Amino acid sequence: MCGILGIIQNEVSNHLNVSLDTLKHRGPDSSGTFIHNTLGLGHRRLAIQDLTENGHQPMISQCGNYVLIFNGEIYNHQDIRVQLESKYTFKSQSDTETLLYGFIEFGSEILNRMNGIFAFSIFNIKTNELFIARDQFGVKPLYYYSDTNLFWFSSEIKSILPFPIDKEIDPEALANYLTFLYSTAEKTPFKKVLKLLPGHFMKLKIGDYQNYKIEKYYDIPFDGKVSAKTEQELIDDLEQKLLKAVDRQMLSDVPVGFFLSGGLDSSGIVAMAKKLHPTKNFNCYTIKTNDGEDMDEGFTNDLHYARLVAKHLEVNLIEVESTVDIVKDFDKMIYHLDEPQADPAPLSVLQICEQARKDGNIVLLGGTAGDDLFSGYRRHQALRIEKYINYIPLFLRKIIRNTIHLLPANKALFRRARKLSNNIHLSQDDRLVGYFSWIDKEIVNDLFSNQYQNQVKNYNPLQLLKNYFKNIPNEKDLLNKMLYLEMKFFLIDHNLNYTDKMSMAHGVEVRVPFLDKELVEFSCTIPTHLKLKGLTTKYILKKVMEKYLPHEVIYRPKSGFGAPVRQWITQDMDATIQNYLSKENTEKRGLFSHENIQQLIENNKKGKVDASYTIWSLLSIESWMRQFKDVN
Repeated sequence: MCGILGIIQNEVSNHLNVSLDTLKHRGPDSSGTFIHNTLGLGHRRLAIQDLTENGHQPMISQCGNYVLIFNGEIYNHQDIRVQLESKYTFKSQSDTETLLYGFIEFGSEILNRMNGIFAFSIFNIKTNELFIARDQFGVKPLYYYSDTNLFWFSSEIKSILPFPIDKEIDPEALANYLTFLYSTAEKTPFKKVLKLLPGHFMKLKIGDYQNYKIEKYYDIPFDGKVSAKTEQELIDDLEQKLLKAVDRQMLSDVPVGFFLSGGLDSSGIVAMAKKLHPTKNFNCYTIKTNDGEDMDEGFTNDLHYARLVAKHLEVNLIEVESTVDIVKDFDKMIYHLDEPQADPAPLSVLQICEQARKDGNIVLLGGTAGDDLFSGYRRHQALRIEKYINYIPLFLRKIIRNTIHLLPANKALFRRARKLSNNIHLSQDDRLVGYFSWIDKEIVNDLFSNQYQNQVKNYNPLQLLKNYFKNIPNEKDLLNKMLYLEMKFFLIDHNLNYTDKMSMAHGVEVRVPFLDKELVEFSCTIPTHLKLKGLTTKYILKKVMEKYLPHEVIYRPKSGFGAPVRQWITQDMDATIQNYLSKENTEKRGLFSHENIQQLIENNKKGKVDASYTIWSLLSIESWMRQFKDVN
């Protein structure tokens, strides 16, 4: 796990090292650069496999024609290497070298042979071509920028800040952050800084880089086909694939630890590791807060369950005391996130990874993506009423919606009822994508200034999600369609982004066994009634875990990294809100309407709307602007 950087620019050496220094946290072990005419490649190394100098990057092939910079891990690289050893001489045990010669041998076909997490670039010196790729599921980030004077790509946006770039803001991206709390697909706040999509690669000529080409090489295989195996056979298959995924991802030459929140997913990963290595006493990390349970916020304290699992599995539980000062730590969180995401969970990941690094656990395995593969969110349970909605006359659906929206929004039960009814009057596909929205499009539009309202009035953030259904035309099951969106947007642009950025802020690699390629593809074939059975979420995963974990843990209420965001926004962060969203700041920025923001804040306090996360998003955007747009 590392940080990578590429620059095409006249006088490239002037900026390469300065830019690379902004990625120091991602690779504290060493750094390296390669310059060829106007191309500069940079790498910050976090040594995980083959800790010797033989794994140093940029890595140049023995023939001298290829140069590789690589961020990630290829878990099946030994299997690939076996196919190459008769033709190539390896001098290291690193997956980096396997990737280098695998690309030379197979070209872009190497991408779908790899089971791992990766973002990399290979430069062919003879042809002057640059190849850039991102892994199938978007575990590793990759951004790029292009104008007449500069082509840049990197693991993090902040590495472009030393350059005099076009910093025009994309209001459509800001509408995404306000609607979803993250920005979907390619968009970032800078109009010209884009994300290379998961499962895609880019090719370009150094002397003609503005004519780059992007191609898709992979998509999640939801094709409407499901396994004909029995329930028990599928349970057994899932168990074996989970064991194999965890076994693959424990590949490391440095100590491996685990997240252990006490939820099913992280607990299940630890249970698989103990099955594979019963005599090892793994270090497992959980966050210890003083918030207790807060049902109005919709979360419960996990600590009891984490302790229960640790005792049951006989692992060492390290309870990281939460020292979050949300006012003090807010800007720090946004800086490391690279994007103005609106969620407090990253702070817990940041603290856990800081402690893990101190303890020498450079690699952590976590339970991210279990909900997205096997159906673990409340919005999936809400699909149980979908088949009945179309039987209700449209006029009656509108009455139901308007009546429920008279309920106060400051209680969890009422909030969920409002959410459930919010799009009841729309078509089925519109209802499905509507579950991902935190606030109505009309409210989002009103938050913008007059100038920017004209640019966003015809932009619907939900339309992109709806368009993605075209990628899986043979998938008719509503739950699988929603799971496809989970894996394409919420998982990538929200969960995986903050997991990568917060862990790498302390030089820790987080691996995601649930996103093992073989396991993901198997999950697509599981009938949905075994993912969501009645209102029981992750049914088949829970059945697997019945012989590994206590019943109390498996069938506990769902939670996560809880934080009292609504309390913070309505009570504790008034000074921050008045500072960041002041009349002077909003008018100077010119993006939003101060009057309409203040009205939203007031309506939120009165319980007329549930807008705490939207206000958090406005704060995140302002913090990001100060740290990314206002610099230089």
